[in-house]
Amino acid sequence: METRRIVVGDHAWTVRIGGSQSRHTVVLLPDTDAPVDVYDQVCTRLHTSDLRTIAFETLDGLDAPSVYAVLDDLGVPWTNLVGCGAGADLAWQLAARGFGRFMGLVAAGRGHPAGAGADGTVADSTCPPVEIPATVIATKHLPRTLADASGRYVYGEFRVAQVDVADPATEAAQELATEIVLRSGLW
Repeated sequence: METRRIVVGDHAWTVRIGGSQSRHTVVLLPDTDAPVDVYDQVCTRLHTSDLRTIAFETLDGLDAPSVYAVLDDLGVPWTNLVGCGAGADLAWQLAARGFGRFMGLVAAGRGHPAGAGADGTVADSTCPPVEIPATVIATKHLPRTLADASGRYVYGEFRVAQVDVADPATEAAQELATEIVLRSGLW
């Protein structure tokens, strides 16, 4: 994969880009403290499915305006979103507030921010519902019942998958890639 460094304001973001120049692009947002190559196995599988990937190497300091600026710099008008852990939190926020910019969402290990988390707290009660198709992947950190509860915040086709691991990007790359391909396809 090609590595590009893109400057946004006073911060530079490094992204790993790979796959064919198809019209189907997937943006992958990592969990906090994930290694820079956390999505390499997933991306290899996605490239086989003719998907272009843009994987952020870090989540530190990344916010919605930065993601939009990086996508604009790369010439990507719309994309599918994928996030694991804290990356899923950002993906939910982007999907909820970036109508028209995102086509689908896969959130692993985190439910919608307006729903209760595994500890019973609500991360962001002001987060609007998403209006795109979404898949939530239940993990050891997100029980199936909480993943199912995110459906009330999705105004589009909704699906829940389950893997019995803590980190789908590293422990269940094939399952994560499959869910991304299913969500990214325009069936």
